[in-house]
Parts: sequence; C-alpha cells; structure tokens
Amino acid sequence: MERRSVLKSAMAMAAVAAVGIPASTAFAQEKKYSIALIPGLTTDAFYITMRKGAQAAADALGVELVFQGGPEFNPVVQVPVLDAIIARKPSAILIAPTDTTQLVQPLRKANDAGIPVITVDTFIGTGKYQTGAGDADFPLSYIASDNVLGGRMAARALANAMGGEGKVYVSNVKPGISTTDQREEGFKAEMKEAFPKVTVLETQFNENDANKAASQLQAVFARNSDLKGVFGANLFSALGAGNGVQQAGQTGNIKVVAFDAPGSIVDNIKSGLVDVAIAQHPAEIGYYGVVSAFAHLTGQSIPVSIGTGFTVIDKTNVADPNVAKYIYSE
Repeated sequence: MERRSVLKSAMAMAAVAAVGIPASTAFAQEKKYSIALIPGLTTDAFYITMRKGAQAAADALGVELVFQGGPEFNPVVQVPVLDAIIARKPSAILIAPTDTTQLVQPLRKANDAGIPVITVDTFIGTGKYQTGAGDADFPLSYIASDNVLGGRMAARALANAMGGEGKVYVSNVKPGISTTDQREEGFKAEMKEAFPKVTVLETQFNENDANKAASQLQAVFARNSDLKGVFGANLFSALGAGNGVQQAGQTGNIKVVAFDAPGSIVDNIKSGLVDVAIAQHPAEIGYYGVVSAFAHLTGQSIPVSIGTGFTVIDKTNVADPNVAKYIYSE
C-alpha cells in the first residue's frame, strides 16, 4: 500500500532541508554513494515498509540503496549479514540491531573500517550516542519511534477497552531487544501511574513464535479466569495472543492491543480478534535514515536522535483513508 506523501520524491527537498543539507549539494553531488539498510528481519511488514521509505529517499537523492538481512530476528543470523555488508564497503550503514549488547562489537568493526553507522528502529547500548561515554556510543544517530510512549499509549488503549480495571499481561519476545523492552516498560509504568485498578501479571516471553504466544494466552487464562486483556508488544506476540483468545472462546471478553499495523493485524481488528493497534511509521524511519546518512556523507551535521510518530487504529477508524495510510505493506 502506498504510504503518505513522505514517500513521494517531492518531499526530498523538505527532508534534506530538515537536516540542513543545501539543495545544491543534495541533488547535484558528483560522488555516487551507497547506503546499506540491514533490517531486523526481511519478512516482517514493518521492515518491508521501512525499505520502501528508504528507497524513496534514495531515489530522490540519487544514492544506491542496498537492502540485505536475515529471515529471523536473531543476532546469530544478523551478524554474518553485517559482516558481508562491511566487506562490500558501503558509504554508510543503517541497521536495526537485533540485540542491544551482542551487536556492539560487530558494529564497531564497521565504525573502525570508516563506515558511518546509524541505527534505526532498535539501538545498541543505551541508545544515547556521541556522548563520549561507554563502548556503544559510536553510531551517529538513532532514528525510531518513542517506544516507551508507544507502550504508554497501548496501556491507555487497553485499560479503556476493558473499563479501567482487571488483570492483564504483556506478551513479549525476549529480554534484550531495545524496542520491545521499552514498550513493556512504558506499558507497565502507565498502568501503575494511571490505572490503579488494573493488575499487571507476569510477562510471557514467546521467542517471536505466534503459536507459543497463543498457548501462553490460554495458560494464563487457565490460571486467571478473570483475565481481561493482553498487550502484544510486537507483531507475532499480538497475532498469537489474538489467536489464543479465540481458541479459549474469549473473543470480546479478553481485549487485545497490538503494536504495529500490518495487514494481518488490521484484518484481525476488522474481525474482532484484535481491538486496537498502535501503528508506528516505519516508512518515515527508513526515509529519514537515508536522508540523515546522506547529510553526514555530504559534510552536514545530523541530530543524534530523530523520533517518528504513532497512529492508533481500531474498529472506529480502520476504514478512514487518513488512517489507512499507516497500514504497513506486506
């Protein structure tokens, strides 16, 4: 599906101006740059949409985009891909690191080889770069959604859907992934601060396996017959939770809030398996990743962090054209 105008090449002028690139530099450079985008995994609609945004920026700026990744969100899979990209010596690397610590040294190899690194969607270390402190501050910038805020938005949506009280839990991937860790953090903080009648049960980690997430939902419900809601911190967590609710015969009784909005989640919203989706703007992340890398390569300064927004999708607005623009490509 086509994204909003941020994907149109006409937006390139505004985008480069936002990071301070003179238009004459941006569109009349003599050197041909190559920018590599390494996603968390290649088959996820979130990263497919991110690639489209990155390609739109690359086309507008006249740079080559190299897109290469692995089939699963796993540092063991991602590191060999990164090594292969480093061997190609691109002008810059955009990467969604699959672990906050295990990708530090592999990415340092790129940095030591003189290849600028920008992280997108996820980060290494604390995500605070160019501070002169720690061993993971060398990337130039971190471009992503505010995942703590997104988790808070999910908590508000879920609490409102279930009437502000009851038992809930977070269905998550595994500890050590920056984005999903932050979403859980924001979710729990918002529930504690704003919804004292909501009890947050122990987090269930599913290793990005929707079938496991479905089984976990049924197991939690078996232990807590008064379960009222679940927050799926990523696509597979939410899909699995929704299926688990259906298998338990509790559709409509146990509310499900998903993070991200590919077509599969939107279909589940329409059918009632999922109640709300907190949609990031992955095309913008890819777009501004390429623009920022280009700005650095052409001698301009760039922000150490760039944030993008969210759109809340539910049954009341899923058909609205202004909302449909934020549904991810698959």
